[in-house]
Amino acid sequence: MPTTRSASSFGTADARPLDLVIFGGAGDLSARKLLPSLYMCHRDGNLPGGTRIIGVGRHAWDREAFVGFADEKAKPFVDARYLDAAKWQTFLERLDFVRLDASQPADYEALAEKLRDEALRIYYMAMPPGLFAATCDNLAGHGLIADDTRLVLEKPLGVDLASAIAISEVVNRYFTEDRTYRIDHYLGKETVQNLMALRFGNSIFEPLWRTPFVCSVQITVAETVGVGSRGGFYDEAGAMRDMIQNHLLQLVSILAMEPPAALNSDAVRDEKLKVLRSLRPMSPEDVRRNTVRGQYTAGAIAGELVRGYLQEDGIPPDSRTETFVAMRAELGTWRWNKVPFYLRTGKRMQERVTEVVINFAQVPHSIFDPGSTLQPNRMVIRLQPEESVRLTLMVKQPGEGMKLKPLSLALNLDSAFTTRRAEAYERLLLDVIRGRLALFVRRDELQAAWTWVDPILEAWRQQDEGPRPYTAGTWGPAASSAFMAREGMQWSEEA
Repeated sequence: MPTTRSASSFGTADARPLDLVIFGGAGDLSARKLLPSLYMCHRDGNLPGGTRIIGVGRHAWDREAFVGFADEKAKPFVDARYLDAAKWQTFLERLDFVRLDASQPADYEALAEKLRDEALRIYYMAMPPGLFAATCDNLAGHGLIADDTRLVLEKPLGVDLASAIAISEVVNRYFTEDRTYRIDHYLGKETVQNLMALRFGNSIFEPLWRTPFVCSVQITVAETVGVGSRGGFYDEAGAMRDMIQNHLLQLVSILAMEPPAALNSDAVRDEKLKVLRSLRPMSPEDVRRNTVRGQYTAGAIAGELVRGYLQEDGIPPDSRTETFVAMRAELGTWRWNKVPFYLRTGKRMQERVTEVVINFAQVPHSIFDPGSTLQPNRMVIRLQPEESVRLTLMVKQPGEGMKLKPLSLALNLDSAFTTRRAEAYERLLLDVIRGRLALFVRRDELQAAWTWVDPILEAWRQQDEGPRPYTAGTWGPAASSAFMAREGMQWSEEA
């Protein structure tokens, strides 16, 4: 068995080899994200010496088949600028594969034969959560979990509070919280981490980052893609479970948190937890008034005709699953009292964009030319596709008089730095290897988010009205804009 060490003790100086086991190693996530990110870690010399990457799945594959899969399916997702033929070949030498049905205890004998006693073990669960329990039980039953073994969990982590608790109970039988890494890839994005830098590294913002100086906050995560091959999963989840409960609420917690005492994992996550617990619960009437659900119909994206949700593969013709959500949330804290947080996410939207909009309050009294229309200051933090920060200020137009117009100060993070920035999964995988937990969701955070989301889902189930249709290639149902107009607000693209 490996020597016992605490999870936090592993850093860049740890000299032990690593056995990284990917359950679901032949899947889509492995091809698109995990293997390309691990190649970048290998390319830059960030993997411990002797690292092996072991794919696990039900395919009747051997090592050569897994290498072929990486060559054919994962290699195209590596940025061509950083693809070095020699380094790719040495990366492929790290790969191995074990045929294993996660629910069959006897299959774990083959995995046990591959693992090295002297290596640090990391198990990455890129698989349906319904298999987490059997996998953990079988790993433990074969003596494959040491005191320092780490577990990485991909979402969805439950479909409601009860199932999330059940998953955590199973996992925590074998893995302590400081060895459990719940992935939310948004937390690995450079610009999300820059939210903390903007807030806590610049004194000009901190006094204004509160009521009454901020009048509203908008968070939009819009996708142009449909459900694709994920139809069966998505119809069970919907936009609320797939996006709001994790990605958007994590962004809310970072935007609204109080300054942590330090940047260590517990200090940061303690403050995020306070935000999640401060979300004001919604009654059924609140849900009816403060949420809009939508479901895309046939339309056009970038000039190409696309199917509606009900015509996608694996979707029942009478499905009431939402592919769009817009909602108003409030926090019960001194800093954010009466400041609405408008959250919006959807598939088959007009543009792929993830952004945060901080709308500052209007000046209390204008002394300028009556022809000047003062617009409130606004900060737009763009997370994708490009990463940028834009602050809109009022300035004087050239000429006589004092007519003002809005002008933006822009910081383009893509062009501001010449060094390559790690992709989200690359950064998160390195943090797992180095034992850093700050960018991963803690169990109590997960449960606090579900505690707020569950009553909303239940209220939707009780409503007679299903999701409102919206044409693919638009910004969602018209009710979303009407909902904002009722509040005296506009979505950012409408302003």
